[in-house]
Amino acid sequence: MNYKDKDTVNAYIHNLDKVFVDSCLDPEMVIIISNASIKNKIATSILHVHYGHNIHAKTIHHAVNVTFTKVELFTIIYSINQAIQVQNATYIIIITDAIHAA
Repeated sequence: MNYKDKDTVNAYIHNLDKVFVDSCLDPEMVIIISNASIKNKIATSILHVHYGHNIHAKTIHHAVNVTFTKVELFTIIYSINQAIQVQNATYIIIITDAIHAA
């Protein structure tokens, strides 16, 4: 990784830290952190839904015979469904590593 890329990564991490801290301070903000992977034809998705200082939901799903994009898309859709169940939530922020699925 060259110096320019390292600065970009550090700026990105700093921005994610700021978003997370802001979400803890704002009682109307829900933050969703999701990830998915496929190993040995078994897909695993995990998501955390944070609301204020609490974890609202933490789920793990397993599936077989699906594509990576479908797993990521399912995780994002499911997490939005969980987030809209939170009363008084005005903002939903989704953090994922699969922008092509979003």
